[in-house]
This record gives sequence, C-alpha cells and structure tokens, in this order.
Amino acid sequence: MPPDADPTSSLDQSIPGAFPDAISAASSSTPHSLHQAIYARRAEYVRPKEIRVKVGTWNVASFKNTHKDVAAWFVRRRPFEEPSAVVNVDPAHPSQPDAAPITTEDASVDKDKAQEDEPDLDKTSSSDAERFSDTAGEIDLYVLGLQEVVDITSATEALRPYTDPATAAKFKSSLEDALPKGYKLVAEQQLIGLLLLVFASPSVAPEVRSVSTTSVGTGLMGYMGNKGGVSARIVLGETTRMVFINSHLAAGADKTALERRNWDAAQIASRTRFDPIVDSMGVSHENGESIGDEDFAFWFGDLNYRLEGMPGNDVRRLLMLHTHNEYDDDTASTAESVDLADALQPEPLPPSQDPASLQATLDSLLPHDELRQQQKARKAFHDGWREGEINFLPTYKYDVGTVGVFDSSEKRRCPSWCDRILYRTRRDKSAYEQRVKEEEETKKRDEELKKEGFDSNNDDEVLFEYDPATDADDDYDEFADTGEEPETVTTKEGFDDEIELEHYGAYQEVLSSDHKPLAATFRLKYDSVMPELKALVLAEVAKELDRAENEGRPGVTLIVERDHSKNETSDGKQQSFDGVNFGPIRYLEAKRRNVTVANTGQVPSTIGFFGQPGSNEDETKLPSWLSMSFDREADKANSSINPSYTLDPGEACNIELEVKVDDLQLVRDLNEERAHLDDILVLRVNDGRDHFLPIRAEWQQSAFGRSIDKLIRIPEGGARKLQHQRTGSEADKKSDDNSGKNSTSSEGAKFWSAPRELFRLTEYLEDLLERVVAEWDMMDHDDATVAPWSITAQGSSGSGWPFAPDSWTFKSFGARQRMACSIADAIDDDKPFEQAFEPEDTTLMKLETMAETLVLFLRSLEDGVVPSDLWAKLEAGYDDQAKSKKQLAREKERTWILEVIGQSPNHSVTFVLMTSMLGRVATEIRNAGKSETESITSPTSPIKRTLTAVGGRMRSASEAQKYAALNVEKGLAGALAEPMIRAVDKTAGKEKDKQLRRQRMVRVVEVFVALDV
Repeated sequence: MPPDADPTSSLDQSIPGAFPDAISAASSSTPHSLHQAIYARRAEYVRPKEIRVKVGTWNVASFKNTHKDVAAWFVRRRPFEEPSAVVNVDPAHPSQPDAAPITTEDASVDKDKAQEDEPDLDKTSSSDAERFSDTAGEIDLYVLGLQEVVDITSATEALRPYTDPATAAKFKSSLEDALPKGYKLVAEQQLIGLLLLVFASPSVAPEVRSVSTTSVGTGLMGYMGNKGGVSARIVLGETTRMVFINSHLAAGADKTALERRNWDAAQIASRTRFDPIVDSMGVSHENGESIGDEDFAFWFGDLNYRLEGMPGNDVRRLLMLHTHNEYDDDTASTAESVDLADALQPEPLPPSQDPASLQATLDSLLPHDELRQQQKARKAFHDGWREGEINFLPTYKYDVGTVGVFDSSEKRRCPSWCDRILYRTRRDKSAYEQRVKEEEETKKRDEELKKEGFDSNNDDEVLFEYDPATDADDDYDEFADTGEEPETVTTKEGFDDEIELEHYGAYQEVLSSDHKPLAATFRLKYDSVMPELKALVLAEVAKELDRAENEGRPGVTLIVERDHSKNETSDGKQQSFDGVNFGPIRYLEAKRRNVTVANTGQVPSTIGFFGQPGSNEDETKLPSWLSMSFDREADKANSSINPSYTLDPGEACNIELEVKVDDLQLVRDLNEERAHLDDILVLRVNDGRDHFLPIRAEWQQSAFGRSIDKLIRIPEGGARKLQHQRTGSEADKKSDDNSGKNSTSSEGAKFWSAPRELFRLTEYLEDLLERVVAEWDMMDHDDATVAPWSITAQGSSGSGWPFAPDSWTFKSFGARQRMACSIADAIDDDKPFEQAFEPEDTTLMKLETMAETLVLFLRSLEDGVVPSDLWAKLEAGYDDQAKSKKQLAREKERTWILEVIGQSPNHSVTFVLMTSMLGRVATEIRNAGKSETESITSPTSPIKRTLTAVGGRMRSASEAQKYAALNVEKGLAGALAEPMIRAVDKTAGKEKDKQLRRQRMVRVVEVFVALDV
C-alpha cells in the first residue's frame, strides 16, 4: 500500500524560474494478477463523492493592501451570472456602483473619493447578498491565482534569486481568517509576483494526496520569474488527478507580444514537471508527470490576450453606454402607458439577439479576442482547452477606484479580457488528439488518391466537397463551454467522473486594481477510494492469489515458522497474522525467523526476492532493519544484485530473516512513530506468480536516540512507559528545580536535572571500576602482565580505557553484543543492571561493555551533552584567545566554559555529571597505577619505553607517575569528547583545521578531568 503523504509536506519550492531536472526512466508496475484482481473489485472499495471547486484569478498590480479585498470577493461572493446583472454606474459619480464596492485604502490616490460613501460588506442589501454571496462551506476546494503580488517591473524583484514569503503570508492570512474553521492549506507555490494557493475543506483535505508544486519562469532571458507560471498537482481520493496552473504571460498589443504569449504558454506546458506519485494500485511512477497526464486541468491567470485590431476609443465608448445605463428606456410616465406598452410588446428577445443588450455587444467583440483566434489557428491552448461563456465586461484596463470606467490615462488602452480561466478534461485532450489523428489519416488518403490519378480539382470527379472556411457553422465555438449536461470523464485510473461549470464571471465591484477579479465554480463528481475497504480487498485478493495453483507453471509454497507467526504485542495480546511477525523488538536486539520455500509444482522453479511491490526490479532493497540469508548457494548464472535460487520439484530451501535495529536515526523515527517496522517482501517465481510475504515487528520505546530535554521527562520505570505516547513538546518543559536529581512540574510530571539513565550508568560504571581495580590488586601478576588501564606508547595520549575501543581486553564480538543489548534493555525498562549479565560474565567484561554502552548512549543523544550552538560559542572563544595569544588559566578556563554551557541548565548539569565521573575514573586509575609506576624502571618492564623522554633519557619514578596521570586524563577526555560534543560540521575545513577542532573538543573535557599541576 502506498504511504499516506502529508499534503503540506510539498509546500517547499525550488529556485524561481529554474528548468526542471531530468527524470529517470519509468519503473515497473505491480504484478499484473494483483493489479487486475483488485481493480475488478473496485466497486467494493470506491464510493462516489461530489464537491464544488472555486477557481479565482486576479492581477493585483502590486497595489498595497489588496490582500484585504481577496476574502471579500473570493470567499464571500460569487460572480455575476447574467449580463443584466452588470453593476450600473451613475455618470455623475462613476466610482459609485449599485452594489457594495470592495476597496482598500492605499490602492490609488483616486480611491479616496470612492471610499467616502463605501457601504459595509456585512450590511449589503438582501438582493446583493442573494446575487453575490457564496456560502463558504459549500465550496470544498478554493484555488486562487494572483499575479503581480510584488512589483515585477522592478529589476531588483525580477532578478532576485529567492522569493520573499512575507507578501504571500498576507494573502494566506486573509483567506484563512475568512474561511470556515477546519479549512487547510494543501498547496502553495510562489514565483516572484505569481502566487498559487489551494485550500481544502475538512472533509476533502484528508483525501488530498501526492501534492506537488513547481514553477516555470519565462521572463527575462526565457527563464526569469517576472513572467511564467506556477502549478500544483493533487490527487483526490487516490483516483482523480487535478492540475492547477496560474500564469502571467507576456504583455503588449503588437504581433511580437502575441507570439511571445504563445511561446510562454508552450514553455509552461512543456517544462512543468511534478514529483513522482504512487497511484491507487500501488504503482510508483518514478519518471513523474507533466501537464497533460492529469484528469482535470485548470489554467488561469493574466494571459494578456487583447482585442486584435480594435480601436480602443470606440470599444470604451461602446461599453460605457452599458455601464452608464444609456440604453435604458425611462420615457414612460404613467402606469397605464406602461401596461399598454407591455400588452402590445412581443416576447422579449434573448440577450444575444437584442442589439441593445450587453451580451450582443460582447458577442460582437469576442471574434476579435486574440485568445480565441490563436486557439482556432492552433497556436495556443488549442489541444482541448475550453472556457465558460463570457457574459461579463472585459477585466482590463480600468481606472483604479472605479467601476466601469476604462483606462483614461494617456495610453487609453483598449479594454480586453486579459484575465481568463480555462479548463480541460482528459476526455477533451483525447478528443483533440483523435481529431488530429483523423486529419492526418485523411490527408494521407488524399495523397494516395492523387497518386492513383484522382484529381480533387476536377468538379466532375467530386461527389461531395466540404470547405470548413465557408461551410462551417459560424456560431459554433469548439473552445467554449456550452453549459449543457455534466460531462462524464474516464480518468487515468479507469473511474468515471463528472464535471460541470456552474458559474463564470468577473467582480466589477472590486476597485483596488486596474484588473477585475475573475472566478469560476465547478461541480465535480468523482469516485473516492475508502482506504480501510481497499485494505480488506487487498488482503483477500493476496490470500486468494497466494493459494491459487496453475498446472504446468512453476509453483512454490511458503511455510512460515508457525510458532512465531502470531501477532505478539507488548501487552500480551495475540491476533492471527499471515506473515512473519517478530513481535516486540528492542534496541540492539536481534530476532530471527525462518521461512521455508518448497517447490510444489511439476517443473523446476527459480525464485528470488525483489523488494517491495512497485519497486525497481533491477535491484533488491531490503529495509535497513531487515536482513536475510539462504541455506544454499545462489545460481551462478544470475547477477549478484538479485541472487536467485533454483529448486527442483519436491525440493525446499530455508530462508532466515533477521530483524535488528541499531541505526540511531531509525531509532529516533521509531520513537516518534515516524517509522514502523513493517514491510512486504515479494518472492518472484520465474514464469510463475508472485508471493507476498508481510513482515511485522512491534518497536519498544527506547531512551536511546532522544534529546536531553526529552530524557529528563521520562518517568521512573524507563522509556517503556512511553509506549504509544509522546514526550517533549507535549510535556511541560518547565523544571522547578534544575539543581536536584528530580523535581515536579506544575502539572505533576516528574523531571530530572539530567537524564536519569546517565545517573544510573555512571554510578554503576564507577562501582564496577572499583571492583576491577580491587580484584586486580588481589591477584598475582608476573612482570609481563600489563593492567588494562596502563598507558600506551603513543606519545602523550593515553589509551582511554575503558571507553576507547582499542583499549578493550574483552574482544568477543558476540558476547559484547549480547551484553550491550541486555544493558540497553535494562536502561529502557529501568531494571537493575545485574540482571543484564550471565553468571559467567567477569567484572572486567561487565565494566568494558558498560563503558561501551555509555559511549553509545552519548552518541545517540539528539542534541549531545554540549549542543552545536553552545560549541560554536566555545570555539569562537578559543579563536579569540588564539588571536590575542592569551591562554586562560585552568580555573578561569573552567569558569568560562561553565558560563557558556550554563546557558542551557539541563545540558550544564549533564556536562558536570559526565566530567565529574571522568575525574573519579581518572583518580581511580591513577591510584591503581602507582604500584606499577614504582616498578616500571626495571629493565625487564614491558612498558619501559613509556618512560623514555624526548631527549632519550630515562624518567624518574615520580616523573613517570605524573606522566602516566597526564596520559590517563587526556586519554579519557579524548575517548568521550567527540560523543559528548556536537560540532556543526566535524568534517569541514582543511585537515589542520579539523585537527585543531578535535584538540579543542578534548580540551573542553580534559580541563575538568585533569589535576591542577
């Protein structure tokens, strides 16, 4: 089953205007039999669902505070539905519409006049409310595309290599405040001045999967972001792919600008690439998808197409007749004359046939619309894109702060429908491709007839002639929505969806930009997959296929170790599970289960594992926590990447599966329930059917892999008390007393001043060290026997025993692993450490394994004993000392280090705990080494070379003891400095810099461990 993707996880965006990365080749599909069987039963897990989608677009022209207007028209109002609903303007007061205007305070200086008598939107008349208001809860998807949210004419903005999120945040906040509670932002993408936002209702948001957003710049030099498009791809209910494209194409009214608009649109369509998705059948499309692969696409924005060849003054004058109501007849003076006129007047003409109607005027202008011309010429948006009926005034260009007052500036631009909302279904695209194919076939047949001597120019030989230029219906527009019955669309997944355009219109009452907003509302009916029902079908189908036999084809039977195939859980409950269940799994614990594969067919069977369903067949990839081994050699002829094994009829082989969690990042993810120990292996049988082997284990919460702030909140009883719970952000992070071992918060939860696990580890380790030293002293040793804590012959650095791996005397890997796992379990379950050992384990073995576990625990800390931010301050201090050539005295250096680390009290206490423990260990080792130091001057001493001075002379006994003490302290500090301290990047810089960084890390620990000598 594909994982449920978080819709907000795809809100990250790439560099504005960048070309898309190359995508790898497509991966293989899931096994055919499983795919077909599940699809055949789709009626069992699919349910119909109907939603409404509102798509809006607005060029805000970088005016200030336009974000305050967005909610008013996009969420609370719907566009005009009829031409007669156009807001009329009083010629004496052109800025005052009949309906409540929407303005902001700073859009233009001309708007001050428009705001003097501005009505309150909440107090709009009932007729206005009925005409314009949209019940927000009735819309399930709000898709808003904005252009020029920043000044794209500014070279600074156009060439900026990043996008400032502050502007987008204003528009998002405005919409979030206006939307009902529960609506969620599921997709967002910004490219300089372009902004795309998609909000989903509480009932739809959980069904939005595989969200991918991207941008394509087509501006300066063909890729900068001052022009271009931003796109979002979502999948609804695992069945329906939807794409939303918000674009701003090249401006200008000349032919060159028109061609550049077409080029911009083609670049956006060809260069847009979305992330790979996992479809409803579990197939991973690693090559991603592009525009054209979706089921429903919506392309909107400032497309900038103009009215070709139309005089601007004439168009403005003609449209102003309607906006100023000069076509209305108000000469009737009495009720009788009105009644008589009504009685004698014939049925009113439809708006499109009434010469005085606005629709007739619009119909006369639309044939000059460049967009429709380019569609018919097949130069842009011709491959299935269509649009609702245009019965609204052009959306550009207006005087800011007015309704119906077109450009009165010096340029006096011709009004145009620059802002558009187009849409296309999979059916529309397929119909266009089929039409092109038929045309090519017709052309090919014509050429063949000409070769055979048939002359189409000979009238005597022509039985029927059709010329699209003369015989076509002039009123037919293949690119316009007819508004008839809802269209049924068969999706890529084979489901039947329906879409219907309900509303399409502009908002003349919005005054804060020279563009008018535009919106379209669609009703979408689609089939939605019910995950819980599909999971049941998948389990049944897999079980049925697993039992099916096919005579004459290779067939095998999987036999799972039945004693362990129950759903063991930590609370003792058991449930049936047709797979390999390892039960509870602890950190560092290794569990093994056996699976037998028997050839129950009549012919030899070649088998091999090929990862998860839908994965790349060329490589077997097991999860990091799982390994497998066969009890036989692989076939030599097969690749080592995918080893295979051939079984003769009646023959069987055993497969051992092992689960072990030792990766710290995986431990962190398991603790936070971001990952789970479950998988499905595919056993591939050549020329046979696949077998699916589910793998499951239940993770046991561990103290390893957590931060200090989380560890101090773990209650008595250990991390296992947190099973299926969370720590950290949910807990009260205040500590009443950081100086003691534990305290209580205001909510009653127990806190520790440092991780309780470290208190236990250090205390038990010190006790073991005392016992090891005492046992060593009580035993007789010859001169050739060296104590484990003795210094090595490596200059001035000590061995670091018992913490450094190269100093361990206990070398048995298997025994160390067994003991380390038991110690970790005792830490997590808060059990006495003595229970972690066997009777045959010596004190020295216990000590070295306990020290190894302590180092591992320190390395696993998410933030370290000294976090990276505090280390950066310490390193900066050492840099300052090096520049000033002033070395702090040891006591002052300790004080300075504690002051820096003390900025985080919990880390400070932990640091003091660890360095105090090291100091006691160093003291114990120094005391234990006195007797050895007194005799090492003997010529027969095996460590005589450690007493050799730089000049070659022999040291005295007192000098040797002092030298040994220094080595002990430096060795201990060197062994634990790196596990305790988190540097930002330990590998950064030259080798000399890395060496200096390590010396400073050792110094920070050593200064608290070494004696004041």
